[in-house]
This record gives sequence, C-alpha cells and structure tokens, in this order.
Amino acid sequence: MLSESGFLAALLVGLFGGVHCIGMCGGIVGALGLSLPESGRARLAAQLPWLLAYNLGRIASYCLAGALLGGIGGLAAHWAGLREAQLLLQLLAGLMMLALGLYLGGWWLGLTHIERAGGRLWQRLEPLGRRLLPVRSWPQALLLGLVWGWLPCGLVYSVLIWAIAAGSAAQGALLMLGFGLGTLPALLVMGSLAARLGTLLRSPPARRLAGGLVLGFGIYATGLALAGLARSLSG
Repeated sequence: MLSESGFLAALLVGLFGGVHCIGMCGGIVGALGLSLPESGRARLAAQLPWLLAYNLGRIASYCLAGALLGGIGGLAAHWAGLREAQLLLQLLAGLMMLALGLYLGGWWLGLTHIERAGGRLWQRLEPLGRRLLPVRSWPQALLLGLVWGWLPCGLVYSVLIWAIAAGSAAQGALLMLGFGLGTLPALLVMGSLAARLGTLLRSPPARRLAGGLVLGFGIYATGLALAGLARSLSG
C-alpha cells in the first residue's frame, strides 16, 4: 500500500522536476495557448480554464497509466503467492525513489535516457493530437490533454516504474496523481512567472533539499524491504 511518504515523495518529484517540465512541455503549452479562441488568449485569467482542462487531461492520463502498471504489479505479486514477491516490489519502489532523489539533487541524470522507450507510442498518438487543433471547446482541450499525457518523458516513465510497486491499480493511480499535482505549478504559469519559478526550482539549495528528502524516503523504503527479505530468507 502506498504510504504517505511515498505520495509526498511523488509530489516533490513533480514539483522540483518542474524545470524539466518547463523545458519539455513549455513550448507545447505556448502552442496550445496560441491555438485557443481569441477570447481565451486575451489575458491570463481567460487562459486559466483552458490550461486547467489541458492539465486535467494530462494528469488523468498519468493516473490511467499508473493504474494499469500498479494493477499489473499487484496481480503479479498475488499470483506469485509469495511474501518475497511483495518485498521485491517494495525494493523496486525504494530503488526508484533513490534514483529520483539523485536526479532531483542534480547528482545523477541517468533517468533522462528512459524517455526513449516511449518514442514509438508517441509517434502513433501525436497525429491524433494534431487533429484536435485548433482548440475550440473545453472538452476538446481535455481530450488534447489526455493525448499530451503520453508524451515521452523520462521523469514520468521513472515514476511509472515506481507505480508498478504500488501494490494495486488504485495505489498506482494515487502515486501518479501526486506526481501530476506536483507538476501543475510549473505548467500553469507562463512568461515571467514561469521564468521566476524555474529559477527557484533550479537553484542548487532547493534541488538538493528536495533530492535529499526523496533520497531519505528511498533509503527508508529500501531498508524496510531488505530487512523483510532478510527475515523471509532466514526463516
């Protein structure tokens, strides 16, 4: 079952991974803004409902993917019928938290290579997204957000690997919800506000603090899983 510390860690990964989100999706957000009806481009307050619709669709895609992978992981552990299988999934979750903590702190950037795995899926979905442009209604914006949620992103995929170990479809979806909510501030603000937020999230002290917190959660989760495995094997 997903712990409160796991949800908080996912929220931190989303929030402090916002610099990556701005770089990866900032251009997309700008293009979506330009595709809005003229009344929706007039001022930031007018853009906000459309941006919320985009992001609601994006986070819904994250939750769907998290539910699928969390359900697969939970079924695998159930079919194995072994306590060791559950502990191995917990160990995987702890290791992914460690990797994400190192990424956030700027100490290791290997996770960025994971996004190559989703390139083929995006090639199939990207034409669907194009057919939804230009945006003329909020339901259309929501659908476009659902497509956007499958954009290849190493950070998203890393949290999805973590979701496999969540234990169930509901817990996998909850983990991705935490991550998605964390990314919201970076993708809801534009222009100078985005630049200021990016500067804050990019500052070494902030990134090291966030990375250290996620590392702490990862060390704790990994330690619990290893201790459980040791007890199970010795018994």
